[in-house]
Amino acid sequence: MRLVVNGEERQVESNTTIGELLASLGLADTLVAVERNEEVVPRAQHAHTRLAEGDRVEVVHFVGGG
Repeated sequence: MRLVVNGEERQVESNTTIGELLASLGLADTLVAVERNEEVVPRAQHAHTRLAEGDRVEVVHFVGGG
């Protein structure tokens, strides 16, 4: 199925979860925030939230500084 991830179209398997998407992006163990269709998805829900055709996903990395 097709998704838009950070503004780029991407093909993934049907029934892919946010957790699986993050793993495929090499971000499974990284502290990130995920928004699906303009709604923040809590980290505790990443493994259970299934994506659907046409979803728009934004993945935001946290960067320290000071």
